[in-house]
Amino acid sequence: MGISAQDVNVGDSRDMVLFEDLSRTQIVMYAGASGDYNPIHTDEKYTTEVAGFPSVFAHGMLTMGATGRIVTDWFGVDRIIDFSSRFTGQVWPGAALSTTCTVEAVREEDGEHLADLALVTVGEDGTPVLTGAATVRLDS
Repeated sequence: MGISAQDVNVGDSRDMVLFEDLSRTQIVMYAGASGDYNPIHTDEKYTTEVAGFPSVFAHGMLTMGATGRIVTDWFGVDRIIDFSSRFTGQVWPGAALSTTCTVEAVREEDGEHLADLALVTVGEDGTPVLTGAATVRLDS
């Protein structure tokens, strides 16, 4: 049994810590799991000397996937209809990230009860590194 439309209100919000100290090992593990071996995520020498960045950095999809946990933990993976994001900042090794999910609308469409969600993931200093949106199906 999922969450019903009566249990969700505009303005409801949840917070979640995603990483307290994102490690290089976690970034490399994500590269292996995703198959994205772009050296800007794993090769310090390449990243600094060739690409011109100060260090390797996390894949955007790592941040997006971690952010999605707040939606799946709250509503369940089987309830997600749409999930999108925009990467607004790089995530460096050692980053502490947290996310907030806020209900922006509860509506009915084609006989289904839906909730539209706003997502923002921020670094330790409060600067957003990802903004996003999701729509989830609710029980009647």
